[in-house]
Amino acid sequence: MEASAQSRRWTLVAVCTTTFMLLLDITIVVVALPSIQRNLHAGLTGLEWVVDAYSLTLAALILTAGALADRFGRRLLFMVGVVLFTCASLLCGVAWNIAALDVARALQGIGGAALFATALALIGHEYRGPERFKAIAIWGATVGAAVASGPLVGGIITDTLGWRWVFFVNVPVGVFAVVVALKQMHESQDPQATRTDFWGLVTFSAALFLIVFGLLRGNSNGWSSALILASLIGGAVLLVVFVVIERLQERPMLDVTLFRNPAFLGVSLATFCIGAGMFALFPFLSIYLQDVLGYSPLQAGVRFLPLTGFVFAVPLVTRRFAGKISLRVFLAVGMTLVAAALLLMHGLTASSRWTALLPGLIVAGIGIGLANPAIAAAALRVVDPSRTEWPPGSTTPSA
Repeated sequence: MEASAQSRRWTLVAVCTTTFMLLLDITIVVVALPSIQRNLHAGLTGLEWVVDAYSLTLAALILTAGALADRFGRRLLFMVGVVLFTCASLLCGVAWNIAALDVARALQGIGGAALFATALALIGHEYRGPERFKAIAIWGATVGAAVASGPLVGGIITDTLGWRWVFFVNVPVGVFAVVVALKQMHESQDPQATRTDFWGLVTFSAALFLIVFGLLRGNSNGWSSALILASLIGGAVLLVVFVVIERLQERPMLDVTLFRNPAFLGVSLATFCIGAGMFALFPFLSIYLQDVLGYSPLQAGVRFLPLTGFVFAVPLVTRRFAGKISLRVFLAVGMTLVAAALLLMHGLTASSRWTALLPGLIVAGIGIGLANPAIAAAALRVVDPSRTEWPPGSTTPSA
């Protein structure tokens, strides 16, 4: 095998491995939450931050990470992300109280932002033409496999080894990815990214931090509280400032004119709706299954399979029709099914059986399985994946 082909293959392996680790970590942690709560004697607020701290830093920094990767090197930022995520995973595993775990999860989110921001750019740099689409298809299958297996793997690890090993398993994966990056990956940069869009980085990160913080803490603090109102309004103002700054930049870190493209806007909205509408329920469903219905972590993980199994299987079944049916049909049907699934899961009580969730989980799995490939394909038509600003979250269900 010639060196360039070998390098391409190992780059794909490293990117897919770290993507699998990141997504698996999200779903594994969801299943482990009740065990973490009991072991660390955590209140509900501290437990919420186990999830919130990760998503907050990831969301706030992913675009910033992409801009820095264009300027200083995608391989470099990928390795920084792997090292930070791996070290943070180790800190999560040895956390002595819920506050320490929350801080370590925030550090994981920073590392995760660097990995998500560079994943498709690294693949796009190594592969061209039809080979690029094959490589991205493999990466997409990795996403589906991680989502499908996460709850079950999390249940097995938590039941057999304890919740701390949910984080410890990331360490050897991270070491492997760093070794591959050092030996096989080629460095790539955007030659036109000659300066860092400092004010864009600051305003976007701060705006997204304030908005996501306000949305995450609105229920617990009260939507009319001064803190939440100030957070949401301040974030909105900074977001407007960010748009103005980007429109004045010759080389903006985000081309805001992309939002004039209906396909790009549709991809962004669909991704947000699936994440906010369905995957935001996972922590609460895990707590409901374990603390209310009394299931073990493994038993709870098995009960997520009707959803995650369809998320993985439906794209495999429908891919033969991808060229015959419009993407907007797949997306519209998928989003409709997700909305219907949420309605089907309405009205649960403490006396409900888990089978009351079953129709909603199945319908949601089918809907997400239809929508995710359409989102990925539409995004590929809008933005070249060799660009780091290409939104990797558009194909990841948990982003």
